[in-house]
Amino acid sequence: MWQRSVCVGLLALALGYLCVLGPELPPAALRQLSASLLGTLRRARSLEARTVAAWQAAIVRPARGWARVAVGVNACVDVVLSGVKLLEALGLEPSDGKNHAVLTSGQDLREAFAHFMERGAAAERFFSDAEAFQDIARTASEHPAAQLYVGGNAALIGQKLATNPDLKILLCGPVGPKLHELLDDNVVVPPESMQERDEFHLILEYQAGEQWGRVRAPTANRFIFSHDLSNGALNMLEVFVSSLDEFQPDLVVLSGLHMMEGQSKEMRQRRLMEAVASISDIPTDIPIHLELASMTDQDFMSNIMHQQVFPLVNSIGLNEQELLFLTQAASGPHASLASWSGIPDVGVVSDILFWILKEHGKTAERASDLTRIHFHTLAYHILVTVDGHWGNQAAAVAAGARAAGTQACATDTIDTSKVFLKAPLEFVTSHTEAPSKISLNPDEPVVRWHREGISFHFTPVLVCKDPVRTVGLGDAISAEGLLYSEAYPQ
Repeated sequence: MWQRSVCVGLLALALGYLCVLGPELPPAALRQLSASLLGTLRRARSLEARTVAAWQAAIVRPARGWARVAVGVNACVDVVLSGVKLLEALGLEPSDGKNHAVLTSGQDLREAFAHFMERGAAAERFFSDAEAFQDIARTASEHPAAQLYVGGNAALIGQKLATNPDLKILLCGPVGPKLHELLDDNVVVPPESMQERDEFHLILEYQAGEQWGRVRAPTANRFIFSHDLSNGALNMLEVFVSSLDEFQPDLVVLSGLHMMEGQSKEMRQRRLMEAVASISDIPTDIPIHLELASMTDQDFMSNIMHQQVFPLVNSIGLNEQELLFLTQAASGPHASLASWSGIPDVGVVSDILFWILKEHGKTAERASDLTRIHFHTLAYHILVTVDGHWGNQAAAVAAGARAAGTQACATDTIDTSKVFLKAPLEFVTSHTEAPSKISLNPDEPVVRWHREGISFHFTPVLVCKDPVRTVGLGDAISAEGLLYSEAYPQ
């Protein structure tokens, strides 16, 4: 670091010296020397500082923004604390990792936590034993290190959007007294959406390098679990859709479908069909964004894709775990990949995103509204759109990446001393067709490419070295990306 500072200082002195000698040098030589020194000075800045400066120029408001956004339907109170501290408080000893689709006991909890902590991967699970969950929740909420926050994808997206004073936000979900108290004043909650008791979700966080027994976390992340019946049954979906007539939103954001995994297969199937019917009632001129979340049942994910949910929405937000699970569930490209190894390969991600829009997105022959996907992972983001439907996406993907850096570090602006560039500096754009090879330039960090009428916008993320809080990061990213997006009238 000190070498760079010395270099910058010497270059500044050289520029000053040039200014003194300027009258004695030919104008062409002076211009060439000045340009060379300025270029060297710019390159001497850190990759992170150059990326932030380029983002600042790229992030501009859309010509036609949103005024009223309706968000539903999952909401809760998050109890956030160290996963290791909670497991120790519960008297659960370190365990070998094992994945569980549903948690039934403390034994399942410690095995599942170890499984995902070892991989540094986010996950969310349903805890089926109500009494055991209440005991765990009580221990968690009374722990001295516990913190209570707004929770649930819909509530988190609404809360993030509400920080913009020009927006009016409607939030519909199971809102109890504590959650209502935590919500921003700019968030309107319909009376029919209020309930006497809050739904609590436990967020077990871990830091990069943290150890629990033999398990060591490669990156910071979180493991979420709950026994949430209101959100699990999507109880507020019909209330949400019926409230849209009065609120008249410009944009609808929908989340919570993943919460139904805790229901029986028959209940899930029935509720999903009812959800499709309700979503179909939303006027087609209002764009709908669907935020996905961690799931384990491939049949259920396949149903969401094929039973008219994807064709009913205009936009989808998802992370690397959800993207891989989606292609596995539908036998898409790279479906044989069991899990990601380190940073998800950009070409593999690009192939899957292209396939989703080609197979389930809007075309001249297909009656689908899906035209946009916002993919986010720790090291980079990609926004993919069907040409002619969305504008300002370079600004949107950059704004989403900036939000990741500020929220994770809990700073108002990106502090380049607290973040680092983790994205690959070189990558290919596909593994299923003749690829383009791209070298990342921090002075132009939003990279664009096209493929058969579909546009890709890629940007790196400046990863927080010591994250303060990881929960809700994906929701904040999607919210910020939507805030800077413009949907073209069709």
